[in-house]
Amino acid sequence: MAIERINPDLCNGCRLCINSCPMDVIRLDEESNKAVCKYPEDCMCCYICELECPEDAIYVSPVRHVPLLVSW
Repeated sequence: MAIERINPDLCNGCRLCINSCPMDVIRLDEESNKAVCKYPEDCMCCYICELECPEDAIYVSPVRHVPLLVSW
């Protein structure tokens, strides 16, 4: 998982992370008006959302878990 967490206490709902994500993995939760990571498996660890967030509410893990490929 690339986006490890989006802190709802720090998120102000500005949508900068949503607009900056090239893979469209972050969406706005309509009930709380906060950003949530809907498709973490599609995140490519570009860190743009973390850099764009004015509240430092997003933490992107530097470790990308790659599925184990098994050759038969």
